[in-house]
Amino acid sequence: MVNHRRRACNRGRKKMKKIVSMIVVSIMAMSLCACTDKADQSASAGGSSVQQSEEFTEQLSTDSAAESEAESTEEPATRIITDSTGRDVEIPSRVESIVCVGVGALRYSCYMDAAGLVVGVEDYEVKEGMSRLYNYVNFDKFKDLPVTGTNGEPNIEEIITAGPQVIVMSSYASADADDLQAKSGIPVVMVPGSDTTLDDNAYETIRIMGELYGKEDRAQELTAYLKGIQKDLDDRTADIPEEDKPSVYVAGVSFKGAHGFEGTEAYYGPFELIHANNLANTTDQTGAFDIDLEQVLTWDPEIIFLDFNGMSLINEDYADNPDYYQNLTAVKEGKVYSQISFRSSASNLETALADAYYAACIMYPEQFSDIDPVEKAGEIFTALLGTNPYEDLKEAGYEFRQITIGE
Repeated sequence: MVNHRRRACNRGRKKMKKIVSMIVVSIMAMSLCACTDKADQSASAGGSSVQQSEEFTEQLSTDSAAESEAESTEEPATRIITDSTGRDVEIPSRVESIVCVGVGALRYSCYMDAAGLVVGVEDYEVKEGMSRLYNYVNFDKFKDLPVTGTNGEPNIEEIITAGPQVIVMSSYASADADDLQAKSGIPVVMVPGSDTTLDDNAYETIRIMGELYGKEDRAQELTAYLKGIQKDLDDRTADIPEEDKPSVYVAGVSFKGAHGFEGTEAYYGPFELIHANNLANTTDQTGAFDIDLEQVLTWDPEIIFLDFNGMSLINEDYADNPDYYQNLTAVKEGKVYSQISFRSSASNLETALADAYYAACIMYPEQFSDIDPVEKAGEIFTALLGTNPYEDLKEAGYEFRQITIGE
């Protein structure tokens, strides 16, 4: 009985050992799995950290490259421009405000479509002038601006108050560029300006202004257009034999004020462009001058052109001395024609070119049979000024037409 109980007890112990062993094995297995999972998780976490680190480093590199590129493409605050006198002038990278000093500086700035940059003008620009079309079409911009000078003489205090970034000064100004720059503390850029129709100075002024205003495309466009005008006029007239050219005389030309029939000009700009037989060229004079009226009778020009600026004086003289005029063949035959005044504060290029085409249509009708001078004037005005004020000129009495002196 006792032995039976012992055997039963032993069997119970063995069974318990098996159960305990199974429990231990299970715990060990679970621990091993847990360790394996942690190792896997650790490895995974480690891999993720490495990947994140690599991505962060790559982003830093990208950001640094972008910053370097931005720094390399950032526009500098200033730049250097060489003006017409060879001076190297430091100016803002983008010029947004100017004051013009001297004849031609504002005119050519308007041709360059830069009238909106102007923050001060010379005294005569606050008075509307139809003989200066650049002023006429931009008068609303100019009329209320501060007066910063008088006829090429700058008012330094007013310029400083106006606060332009750059002073643009033509060679016709009375000031010294370095002195004005030193006294005002404002960069001064010189341009040659031009007192004739088309010359190297005109093109150089356009080129410098294109660089100054950041309008190189406009400078190239304007230069190409003007050279095309020159070529067209030259191609039509250069080969006309001298004997086939009518003799011509222009009167009423303005210089230092209005002049009557005696006021003429040798190498008159519009005539030079069309190779005209200008009788004043046979004198020893250059430019505008007063001629002895008896010389005009001796010449007896085939065609006479009258500048509107002198018309009132010419009509007054006609009233006092009609016989003089009636002895001129051109007057008797009705071959007296207009020239729209282009010389006011030096030459106004757009009007001078329009005058050249009109005169050519009168002198050489065959060579210019395809040209309507009024339409051509409108084209030229629009190309240089951005608008066509011909009808306004006509309403004011300035137009291309035949003239009867005394009326």
